[in-house]
Amino acid sequence: MSAGEVFEVSGCFQARQTGQPVLPAKPEPLTLNPAETAVIVVDLQNAYASKNGYLDKAGFDVSTTAPVIENTVKVLETARAAGMPVVFLQNGWDADYKEAGGPGSPNWYKSNALKTMRKQPELKGSLLAKGTWDYALVDALKPQDGDIVIPKTRYSGFYNTNLDSMLRARGIRNLVFTGIATNVCVESTLRDGFHLEYFGVVLADAAYQAGPPDIHEASLFNIQTFFGWVSTTAQFCEVFEGAS
Repeated sequence: MSAGEVFEVSGCFQARQTGQPVLPAKPEPLTLNPAETAVIVVDLQNAYASKNGYLDKAGFDVSTTAPVIENTVKVLETARAAGMPVVFLQNGWDADYKEAGGPGSPNWYKSNALKTMRKQPELKGSLLAKGTWDYALVDALKPQDGDIVIPKTRYSGFYNTNLDSMLRARGIRNLVFTGIATNVCVESTLRDGFHLEYFGVVLADAAYQAGPPDIHEASLFNIQTFFGWVSTTAQFCEVFEGAS
């Protein structure tokens, strides 16, 4: 019997003893108490998921982001019914981009949005600027009463925000991730959560990469091997439907 199989048996035994749901995942199943679990929706904004948004203007393919949004809707319906907090991360900056950092910040050089604006100056003030269509969450994912929206100015949702303190105040230990991009803001936030002692799970079919499909797979490999777990929308919904 492999170590993973031992963990699975142990996890299922623990779930039977504690009455907590077990989420099928890679590299092994994970016991998740709904009262200690939150869903983190990463940057599902027009900028990243819609035609004519920032990613599209920067030359990335956003033609197949619709299933990510549809799956996230299903996840949120299940999570809210189970009593899990829903947290929307929203990436962007002030209209003058002072929050993005100037030439003294590595973000100035590595942010594709800032690089795109330098190549196309006419886009300044419209890409990822707060209050614009680009910055807004997609229409299908408007926050509901009780949901939490946290603005962020860097890839990680933990950087210079109250995400950690907000989660700790609610007794949250487990984070279930959906959103864009798997290889950038999703993975960055999950990694930082790992270092802060959160158990992170990404739902593979509710996340999308910035780049070719193999980038998505590489990021999932990285997560399940070094930083967390990988599951799916169907598995999450099946396990937590009816849980409260």
